[in-house]
Amino acid sequence: MGKIIFYEDRNFQGHSYECGGECSDLHAHFSRCNSIKVESGNWMVYERPSYMGYQYFLKEGEFSDYQRWMGFNDCVRSCRMIPQHQGSHRMRIFERSEFGGQMTELTDDCPNLYERFHYNDIYSCNVMEGSWLLYEHPNYRGRQYLLTPGEYRRYNEWGSMSARVGSIRRIDM
Repeated sequence: MGKIIFYEDRNFQGHSYECGGECSDLHAHFSRCNSIKVESGNWMVYERPSYMGYQYFLKEGEFSDYQRWMGFNDCVRSCRMIPQHQGSHRMRIFERSEFGGQMTELTDDCPNLYERFHYNDIYSCNVMEGSWLLYEHPNYRGRQYLLTPGEYRRYNEWGSMSARVGSIRRIDM
Protein backbone atom coordinates (compact mmCIF):
# COMPACT_ATOMS: atom_id res chain seq x y z
CA MET A 1 0.00 0.00 0.00
CA GLY A 2 1.24 3.50 -0.79
CA LYS A 3 1.19 6.64 1.27
CA ILE A 4 1.18 10.27 0.18
CA ILE A 5 0.76 13.38 2.38
CA PHE A 6 -0.47 16.70 1.00
CA TYR A 7 0.27 20.01 2.76
CA GLU A 8 -1.48 23.31 2.14
CA ASP A 9 1.67 25.38 2.66
CA ARG A 10 5.23 25.14 1.42
CA ASN A 11 7.86 23.20 3.36
CA PHE A 12 5.33 20.74 4.78
CA GLN A 13 3.50 23.33 6.85
CA GLY A 14 -0.16 24.03 7.43
CA HIS A 15 -3.09 21.67 7.21
CA SER A 16 -2.19 18.20 5.90
CA TYR A 17 -4.05 15.24 4.49
CA GLU A 18 -2.74 11.68 4.30
CA CYS A 19 -3.91 9.39 1.53
CA GLY A 20 -3.29 5.68 1.00
CA GLY A 21 -5.07 5.06 -2.29
CA GLU A 22 -7.04 6.45 -5.16
CA CYS A 23 -9.05 9.63 -4.52
CA SER A 24 -11.10 11.25 -7.28
CA ASP A 25 -11.84 14.49 -5.38
CA LEU A 26 -9.42 15.88 -2.78
CA HIS A 27 -11.08 19.30 -2.52
CA ALA A 28 -12.96 18.33 0.66
CA HIS A 29 -9.63 17.65 2.40
CA PHE A 30 -7.66 20.79 1.47
CA SER A 31 -8.09 23.95 -0.58
CA ARG A 32 -4.55 24.24 -2.00
CA CYS A 33 -1.42 22.10 -2.11
CA ASN A 34 2.03 23.61 -1.88
CA SER A 35 4.09 20.61 -0.71
CA ILE A 36 3.89 16.83 -0.79
CA LYS A 37 5.67 13.91 0.88
CA VAL A 38 5.51 10.55 -0.86
CA GLU A 39 6.33 7.99 1.79
CA SER A 40 5.76 4.93 -0.39
CA GLY A 41 4.65 4.03 -3.88
CA ASN A 42 4.57 5.90 -7.18
CA TRP A 43 1.73 8.38 -7.67
CA MET A 44 0.05 10.55 -10.26
CA VAL A 45 -1.54 13.72 -8.93
CA TYR A 46 -3.97 15.69 -11.07
CA GLU A 47 -4.88 19.35 -11.21
CA ARG A 48 -8.63 18.66 -11.44
CA PRO A 49 -11.07 16.17 -9.90
CA SER A 50 -11.72 12.81 -11.56
CA TYR A 51 -8.11 12.52 -12.80
CA MET A 52 -8.35 15.39 -15.25
CA GLY A 53 -6.14 18.38 -16.06
CA TYR A 54 -2.38 18.51 -15.70
CA GLN A 55 -0.81 15.29 -14.45
CA TYR A 56 2.31 14.98 -12.31
CA PHE A 57 4.31 11.84 -11.59
CA LEU A 58 5.69 11.62 -8.05
CA LYS A 59 7.87 8.88 -6.64
CA GLU A 60 9.07 8.41 -3.08
CA GLY A 61 10.54 11.65 -1.76
CA GLU A 62 9.82 15.15 -0.50
CA PHE A 63 8.57 18.02 -2.65
CA SER A 64 8.80 21.24 -0.60
CA ASP A 65 6.82 23.35 -3.11
CA TYR A 66 4.77 22.69 -6.23
CA GLN A 67 7.61 23.73 -8.55
CA ARG A 68 9.60 20.72 -7.25
CA TRP A 69 7.11 18.39 -8.93
CA MET A 70 6.98 20.61 -12.07
CA GLY A 71 3.58 21.98 -11.04
CA PHE A 72 2.09 25.01 -12.74
CA ASN A 73 0.15 26.07 -9.61
CA ASP A 74 -0.91 24.94 -6.14
CA CYS A 75 -4.00 23.09 -7.34
CA VAL A 76 -4.18 19.31 -6.72
CA ARG A 77 -7.66 17.79 -6.87
CA SER A 78 -7.23 14.03 -7.40
CA CYS A 79 -4.58 11.32 -7.09
CA ARG A 80 -3.99 7.67 -7.77
CA MET A 81 -1.24 5.24 -6.97
CA ILE A 82 0.41 3.66 -10.01
CA PRO A 83 0.18 -0.13 -9.88
CA GLN A 84 3.49 -1.85 -9.31
CA HIS A 85 4.91 -3.70 -12.29
CA GLN A 86 7.95 -5.88 -12.24
CA GLY A 87 9.29 -7.24 -15.46
CA SER A 88 9.53 -5.96 -18.98
CA HIS A 89 7.93 -2.89 -20.51
CA ARG A 90 6.51 -2.87 -24.02
CA MET A 91 4.41 -0.41 -26.00
CA ARG A 92 3.66 0.32 -29.63
CA ILE A 93 3.29 3.89 -30.85
CA PHE A 94 1.60 4.88 -34.10
CA GLU A 95 1.82 7.98 -36.25
CA ARG A 96 -1.95 7.94 -36.99
CA SER A 97 -5.19 7.45 -35.04
CA GLU A 98 -6.72 3.99 -34.74
CA PHE A 99 -3.26 2.34 -34.88
CA GLY A 100 -2.61 3.57 -38.40
CA GLY A 101 0.55 4.63 -40.17
CA GLN A 102 4.07 3.78 -39.12
CA MET A 103 4.34 1.66 -35.95
CA THR A 104 7.32 1.65 -33.58
CA GLU A 105 7.72 -0.70 -30.63
CA LEU A 106 9.43 0.55 -27.48
CA THR A 107 10.88 -1.47 -24.62
CA ASP A 108 13.11 1.25 -23.15
CA ASP A 109 13.11 4.98 -22.40
CA CYS A 110 13.34 7.47 -25.25
CA PRO A 111 14.65 10.92 -24.22
CA ASN A 112 14.10 12.44 -27.66
CA LEU A 113 11.45 10.90 -29.89
CA TYR A 114 12.32 13.03 -32.92
CA GLU A 115 16.05 12.27 -32.86
CA ARG A 116 15.43 8.55 -32.50
CA PHE A 117 12.46 7.99 -34.86
CA HIS A 118 12.19 11.22 -36.88
CA TYR A 119 8.67 12.05 -35.78
CA ASN A 120 7.26 13.70 -32.69
CA ASP A 121 3.51 13.22 -33.04
CA ILE A 122 1.89 10.09 -31.63
CA TYR A 123 -1.76 9.71 -32.50
CA SER A 124 -2.39 6.29 -30.94
CA CYS A 125 -0.60 3.63 -28.93
CA ASN A 126 -0.97 0.20 -27.40
CA VAL A 127 0.65 -0.40 -24.02
CA MET A 128 1.21 -4.14 -23.69
CA GLU A 129 3.37 -4.26 -20.55
CA GLY A 130 4.24 -1.85 -17.75
CA SER A 131 3.32 1.76 -17.10
CA TRP A 132 4.78 4.63 -19.12
CA LEU A 133 4.97 8.42 -19.00
CA LEU A 134 4.70 10.49 -22.14
CA TYR A 135 6.21 13.99 -21.98
CA GLU A 136 5.30 16.91 -24.19
CA HIS A 137 8.95 17.90 -24.79
CA PRO A 138 12.30 16.09 -25.19
CA ASN A 139 14.37 15.16 -22.15
CA TYR A 140 11.33 14.45 -19.96
CA ARG A 141 10.01 18.01 -19.77
CA GLY A 142 6.60 19.57 -20.12
CA ARG A 143 3.17 18.08 -19.58
CA GLN A 144 3.09 14.47 -18.47
CA TYR A 145 0.65 11.70 -19.34
CA LEU A 146 0.37 8.34 -17.60
CA LEU A 147 -0.29 5.31 -19.78
CA THR A 148 -1.07 1.94 -18.20
CA PRO A 149 -1.68 -1.28 -20.15
CA GLY A 150 -4.42 -0.86 -22.72
CA GLU A 151 -5.28 0.58 -26.10
CA TYR A 152 -5.33 4.33 -26.75
CA ARG A 153 -6.93 4.86 -30.18
CA ARG A 154 -6.53 8.67 -30.07
CA TYR A 155 -4.26 10.99 -28.09
CA ASN A 156 -7.19 12.52 -26.19
CA GLU A 157 -7.76 9.12 -24.55
CA TRP A 158 -4.60 9.66 -22.48
CA GLY A 159 -5.68 13.21 -21.60
CA SER A 160 -3.74 15.22 -24.16
CA MET A 161 -5.06 18.04 -26.32
CA SER A 162 -2.30 17.41 -28.87
CA ALA A 163 -0.46 14.49 -30.47
CA ARG A 164 2.89 16.16 -29.67
CA VAL A 165 5.20 13.88 -27.68
CA GLY A 166 8.87 14.72 -27.11
CA SER A 167 10.01 11.88 -24.84
CA ILE A 168 8.82 8.64 -23.26
CA ARG A 169 9.89 7.00 -19.99
CA ARG A 170 9.11 3.68 -18.33
CA ILE A 171 7.90 3.73 -14.75
CA ASP A 172 10.09 1.29 -12.85
CA MET A 173 9.34 0.25 -9.33
